[in-house]
Amino acid sequence: MTVTVGTRAPRSDGEAKVRGDATFGVDFSLPGMLHAKLLRSAVPSGRLVSIDTTAASAIDGVHAVVTGADVPNDRSGIVLFDMPLFASDYIAYEGEPLAAVVAESPEIAEAALGAIEVEIEEQEPVGTPEEARRPGARLVHPDWAGFATLAGGETVADPGDVDTAFDAADLVVEDVYRAPRQYQAYLEPKMAVATYEAGRYTVHVSHQFPFNVRDRVAQTLGVSKSAVRVIGHHIGGAFGAKLDIGLEAYAALLARRTGRPVGMINSRQEDLLTAPCRENATVRIRSALRSDGTILAQDVDVLFDSGAYAIDAPYLTSIPMFIFGSVYRVGTARVVARSVYTNTAPTGAFRGVSGTYLVFALERHMDHIANELGEDRREYRLRSLMDDGDEMLNGQVLDDASILRTAFDELEDRAPWAELGKGPNRGVGMAAAVWLTNPMPAQATVKLNEDGTLGVVTAATDNGSGAVTMGVRQIAAEGLGLPADHVVVTMPDTDTAGYDAGSQGSRTTHVVGRAVFDATAEVRQHVLKVAATMLEAAVEDLVVEHGTVHVAGDATSGVTLAEVATTATFTDGPIAATGSYKTPAPAFNPTCATGMLFPIWPTPTYHLHIAEVEIDPVTGKVTVLRYLVAQEVGRAINPDGVIGQIQGAVTQGLGYALWERLDIDGGRYVQRSLETYGLPLAVDVPDVETVLLEHADAAGPYGAKGVAEPPIVPVAGAIANAVADAIGRPIDQIPITPESVLDALES
Repeated sequence: MTVTVGTRAPRSDGEAKVRGDATFGVDFSLPGMLHAKLLRSAVPSGRLVSIDTTAASAIDGVHAVVTGADVPNDRSGIVLFDMPLFASDYIAYEGEPLAAVVAESPEIAEAALGAIEVEIEEQEPVGTPEEARRPGARLVHPDWAGFATLAGGETVADPGDVDTAFDAADLVVEDVYRAPRQYQAYLEPKMAVATYEAGRYTVHVSHQFPFNVRDRVAQTLGVSKSAVRVIGHHIGGAFGAKLDIGLEAYAALLARRTGRPVGMINSRQEDLLTAPCRENATVRIRSALRSDGTILAQDVDVLFDSGAYAIDAPYLTSIPMFIFGSVYRVGTARVVARSVYTNTAPTGAFRGVSGTYLVFALERHMDHIANELGEDRREYRLRSLMDDGDEMLNGQVLDDASILRTAFDELEDRAPWAELGKGPNRGVGMAAAVWLTNPMPAQATVKLNEDGTLGVVTAATDNGSGAVTMGVRQIAAEGLGLPADHVVVTMPDTDTAGYDAGSQGSRTTHVVGRAVFDATAEVRQHVLKVAATMLEAAVEDLVVEHGTVHVAGDATSGVTLAEVATTATFTDGPIAATGSYKTPAPAFNPTCATGMLFPIWPTPTYHLHIAEVEIDPVTGKVTVLRYLVAQEVGRAINPDGVIGQIQGAVTQGLGYALWERLDIDGGRYVQRSLETYGLPLAVDVPDVETVLLEHADAAGPYGAKGVAEPPIVPVAGAIANAVADAIGRPIDQIPITPESVLDALES
């Protein structure tokens, strides 16, 4: 029986955030801090002729004005080293930094920006991937061939004779699907506060991945990693946009140049215009089928927009390999994925990365196939599901794929498919997904304090999910039979904590939690050893529970954990242990494809979503009447936390499916504020009915797998299928706006 794991323990930061006492990054300041702002390009493409900073430098209260000519401006990046600190020869997107100003106040810095004289020879921007791929199209980066790279290339998978399968097919179904960009729309814009002292930079951030900030700032400034220290603060939302660096390198550079602390905060508009949002994409998919509905082969082509710089796009080209051929059996397959430069803001990570539009395409296509065959859409999916022992396209075996069939059964019990979507203008849709748990490494130190509490030192961040403030604390507490409020977790600091790969891909509870689990187990053994001496008993006869250690069956005579910790401190030393964990790579076929930087799909989880909608045929408005989720979680460390993440992810997915969009016209965003962007409101979101499927993972702490990222992935597919069912017309593009519904009805 567990004490803390599986309970609804409150999050440790809850009261501070509710009362407004939590210090977020934008709240943080230092004595004597200067304020910096970036001059950003007002055009998406052009040759930079000149920048004159004379007038700006002369303004009273301005401490420095810096351009690319004043600093080392080498290109940096994650996989492809293509991004300069400042544009120097040419401009690649609207919002690209041209210069930085640091002054006594934000107002003076803003005035100095207006005094900088810039001459730009504008060029016609390359605004879309399709434009970029036209024969003779202008190159976004004329010198691209000289960019350094770790690895790369397009991802192409073709494990069999796809063309032969299509020649033998009784039926071929073909579709094209399109999806726009999606802005993460976090409440707290990007920020950074930096100091420089004794040859080292210290950077204060509200960031998902402090160690990546350390490494990327060091790379950008050309210093060693140990010359950069990163300290984390509470994060006001991120959803992937705060995984790579933003303002941190500029603040650090200016702190060194001025000898004083420097703070920077994006305005909401510049944050929206420059955030690495979810990429826009076009997915072409065709399936070769027998007359009985068996899929003989699939041919998939994915083209997505990297924007002006690569960031993590070379990794994302691997994702389509795992979406197609993980839920449904597809025979042989050819999957081609390409990321393309355009003169637009760089795209990047957003919760569920590319999976949202890929599952949208896959599940719309499955509906299309079922309709062509004249079959029930649910029954056709059940006939096509992967099963235990089936292989994905990369050759990785799914040992527990039948969990997805369990998800179908669970939702059928909750809401029979035949009873949904009935009545005028109503429809029902479903979408399924198999999603990974990010495997990147973690380290954590657990120590028993002299008052009997536990301290956890980790660089893991909690960007609102509760993975640290609930999950990690409860895992540590469980190991010594303590309540969760007896565990204190430090804020991230790259100087004091071991490496952690950040809050991404649902990895924190599973990977960091496993490191904490292992460290706590070692602490427990040390506790038992010390207590055995104190109680003159054998270690194997002792029990740790409720903050005490006693002989089994005799709870009246024992010692408290505080007494054990104090005794150890003054005898053989403090009780502490460090655990590390990285998910072992599953077996796969390394020859399955070329160009894949992410070749595996570790610790998979299984998901089924069902949506019921109603359409207003006069206005085109879509109302979501009912939304159901069956999600496999391994083990729910905190059920309230898990359900909260599912509700939040579904809400973001509804925004993506029905309202949110960043249209691009001439390389510039049409929507330039949250008001025009179109976020969903509370009244737009139904109750999310959730069924948690628990199949403990042997490697996870107390069986836990990843939870927070995948519930956004199937939403657009489920909603689009429901709308198409309601109107009797195909839905091939998101968001599904009232205008697009009316257009479909009139077509």
